[in-house]
Amino acid sequence: MSFSSDTKGELARTAPEKKCCMLAEIAGFIRVCGSVKLVGGGKMELVIATENPAVARHYKKLIKDYFDVDAALGISEGNTIKKGRQYILSLSDKEGQKAEPILRETGILMIREGMNYISDGIYEGLIKTKCCRKSYLRGAFLGVGTMSDPEKSYHIELVCSTETLANDLKKLINGFVGINARTVQRRKSYVVYVKEAEQIGDILNIMGAHQQFFDFENVRLKKEMRNKANRLINCDNANLDKTMNAAQRQLDAIDKIERLKGLTFLPAKLEEAAVMRKNNPEATLQELADMMNPPMKKSGLNNRLKKIEDIADKLV
Repeated sequence: MSFSSDTKGELARTAPEKKCCMLAEIAGFIRVCGSVKLVGGGKMELVIATENPAVARHYKKLIKDYFDVDAALGISEGNTIKKGRQYILSLSDKEGQKAEPILRETGILMIREGMNYISDGIYEGLIKTKCCRKSYLRGAFLGVGTMSDPEKSYHIELVCSTETLANDLKKLINGFVGINARTVQRRKSYVVYVKEAEQIGDILNIMGAHQQFFDFENVRLKKEMRNKANRLINCDNANLDKTMNAAQRQLDAIDKIERLKGLTFLPAKLEEAAVMRKNNPEATLQELADMMNPPMKKSGLNNRLKKIEDIADKLV
């Protein structure tokens, strides 16, 4: 099971308590997964498709609880376009399942100038309250949402069929504090996405996937700790390399002076520093400073060693 599937599994076990939230969630799901067919005599059929069996069962029950109708549940095997198995919920006016009233109440079937039309976007009347906005987002995610495994990357997205719907979903998501969703066109689809880890965690909480939120945060914190540890190790390694390179330069300078002039050529304080470095080639600058008699500050010893390097550079 993927992290995305586990998230949908948890959300499919979450039942809205308020009637308004039930309707908002059903509307969000139908908006992204539903299609409308004319079946003759002015009758309509609502067909809702999902690849997740738990999601199909969840909405069959939710539609029953809210509208008091039994949606027919069928299975469609893959074809050349959609290779995976699909679970189909269908409601038909011919079967007395009130497809048209459901479409109207979910803000999908509208009327203008006496003519019916299918709306393109989110009906504002369904998302007036914060709890309903959360429910609508949950329905949309259960329909067309995916998210990547946080061990690999941070990414959550909802794939929409129209630009209007994508923009409406982006507006809905961005209505929650601290979230900045974006949209992008991908072939013939429009994608609403978020890539920031903290914002993805907030979205999981908003939708009601609390266990997945804790799992997500656990992975995120572990990754942050690993990255911090790696940065510290890299920093320590860089400092060690820097220290070793500096020590080698000092030893090379001391060796050159000793070969060409002898260490007594140096002033007494520099000679003392040169002998200390030569006798302790692996010691750090601080360790050398502590060994001096009397002990010195690290900066003072560093200045002496730099003067030794300068003298060696001038010898030919």
